[in-house]
Amino acid sequence: MMNIKPILFGLLLAAGIQQADAQLMKAKELYTKADSLRGELTPLRTCYDIQYYHLDVRVDVENKSISGTNLFKFKAVDAFNKLQFDLFDNLSVDKVEYQGKSLPFSREFNAVFVDFPSTIEKGKVDSFTVHYSGTPIQATRAPWDGGFDWKQDSQGKPWVATACQGLGASVWWPNKDHQSDEVSSMLISVAVPNGVMNVSNGRLVKTEKLKDGYTKYHWKVDNPINNYNVALNIGDYAHFQETYSGEKGPLKLDYYVLKENAKKIGHLKKNAQETLKAFEHWFGPYPFYEDGYKLVETAHLGMEHQSAIAYGNKFINGYLGNDGSRTGWGMKWDFIVVHESGHEWFGNNITAKDLADMWIHESFTNYSEALFIDYFYGKEASQAYVNGNRRGIQNNSPIQGPYNVNKEGSGDMYNKGGVLHNMIRTMIDDDDKWREILRGLNSTFYHKTVDYNDILTYMNTHSGIDLTKTFEQYVQTNNIPTLEVIENSPGVFMIRWISAVKDFTMPVHFFDKDGKRKLIMPTTKFKIHRLEGLTKANFKVDTYNYYIGLSLQ
Repeated sequence: MMNIKPILFGLLLAAGIQQADAQLMKAKELYTKADSLRGELTPLRTCYDIQYYHLDVRVDVENKSISGTNLFKFKAVDAFNKLQFDLFDNLSVDKVEYQGKSLPFSREFNAVFVDFPSTIEKGKVDSFTVHYSGTPIQATRAPWDGGFDWKQDSQGKPWVATACQGLGASVWWPNKDHQSDEVSSMLISVAVPNGVMNVSNGRLVKTEKLKDGYTKYHWKVDNPINNYNVALNIGDYAHFQETYSGEKGPLKLDYYVLKENAKKIGHLKKNAQETLKAFEHWFGPYPFYEDGYKLVETAHLGMEHQSAIAYGNKFINGYLGNDGSRTGWGMKWDFIVVHESGHEWFGNNITAKDLADMWIHESFTNYSEALFIDYFYGKEASQAYVNGNRRGIQNNSPIQGPYNVNKEGSGDMYNKGGVLHNMIRTMIDDDDKWREILRGLNSTFYHKTVDYNDILTYMNTHSGIDLTKTFEQYVQTNNIPTLEVIENSPGVFMIRWISAVKDFTMPVHFFDKDGKRKLIMPTTKFKIHRLEGLTKANFKVDTYNYYIGLSLQ
C-alpha cells in the first residue's frame, strides 16, 4: 500500500508552486501608453517596411550633442497617409522632409506621427528624411542602461560609444524602433573631431575631410541589421587587420584598439580566431561575411553590435578576470570575445521580433560559451561549466517577458537559458544531431526575425521530442519541476512530475543497476516503473545535466 506522507508532500509542493505563481501574477507590472507606443506593432508601424537607412550625424563631443539626418527608404505594406517612427522626446525633430517639402508631424512620448499630403499606395517604394538634433541621454552604466557613453582615454582624448539594447536605438537616432523590422542595408555617416575616428558597423567605404575641423567616416552595411545594433565608436584607435579562412572563404577580421593598448592586440587575435573556429563548427558560417568581423575597444564592457562588437574586457581572460561558474573553465578564454561573438549567430542573425523573446538571444549565446569549451576542451568540461553556472539562477520571474510593451524577461535568460539547451542536448543524446539542429536554426532563420513559437516548432520538429511543455516550464514560468520518485518495493517505483504547468511531461535520464543511462518519460500522473536491481538507496537521476528538483522517498 502506498505511503500517504509522500502524496501529501507532493500536494503541498504543488500548492506552493501555484501560490508562488499567483503572487507573481498579483505583482505583475502595470504598463503605460508610452510602453505600448514603443512595443506594439500598430497599423501606423506595420503599414511600411523599412528597406534602407542613411544615418548622417555630427557628434559634438565637447557639448555632448548630436545633429543630423536619417533617410527612411520604405515599401508600403498597406495603403496609408500616416505613419509612426520613433525618437526620444528629449531630442528635437527639426523637420520631416518629403519630396522637397516639410511634412506636418505630432509627438506623443517617444513616438512621432507623420501626415503625408496624399495616400501612399500599397507596394510603392518611397522615402522621407528626418532632420534632428539635441543632447542624447547619457548612459551611466553602459551597456546595461542605454545612451551615449562619453569617456576619455588616458591621454585625455575623446572615447565615446553608443549602447542601447532594450531601451532602443531611438534614444539617439530616429528610426522605426521595433525589432521585427530589420533594415535590409544601411549607410552610416559620422562626422567627428579631427584627432579621433569613428568606427561603425559594416565596411569603411569613404573618409571625408571637412572644412571645420571634422572628418566624416562612411560605413556601409550590406546585410540586414537591427536598429539596436547600429553603433558609433569614437576614439584614438590603432587599426589591425588579418584574414580568417572560414567556411565561406576568406573573412576580414578588423581590430580597433586604443593606441595605448596596441601591444595587447595578440590577445584579441587569438580569442577571435578560436571563437570563429568553434562557432562556425557548431552554428555554421559566420552570418555577415560581406560586412566583415570587427572588435572595437570601448570604455564599457561590451555589446554585440553586428560586425562591430564592442569590447571592454581589459585584454584578460574570464569576465573581467572572473569565472562565474567557479569551475576554472571560464578562465581559459576571454568572456566578452566569446559571448558577444556568439550573438552574431543568436541575436544578430536570428533576432527576436519582440523584446519579450530576448531569451532567444541570451539563452543560446550563454550556451555558446559552453560549446566553445566543448570544442577545445571536451564535453565533460562543457557540462561542468553549465552546471557551475546554476549558482547564478534566481528563479524569480520567467525568462520570457510580456509582449507588445518592450519588456524583456528575467536575467535568468542567461544561465537558466543555457541550462535549458544543455538539457535538450542531453535528452536528444546524439551530439551530431544536436549540431545539425544548431546549424539548421541558423540556416532556416538566416537574417530573419523569430518568436517563441518559431523556435519551439523548429526544435520539436528536428529533435524528434515534443518539447512544448519543457519550454513552457523553463521559459514561461519561474519554477523548475520536481521529479517525485516513491519506492513501493525493491525494483518497483512510482514516478511523476510535480509542476504547475498543466499536463507537464519531459523526458529525463536515470542510471540503471549497471550505471548505464536510461530515458523515461514521466507525466504529472504516477506511473509504475519496474527497474530491476534498483532501490531507493541506489536510484540516481541525472540531476547534473537536468535542472530539476528531486523528491526520492
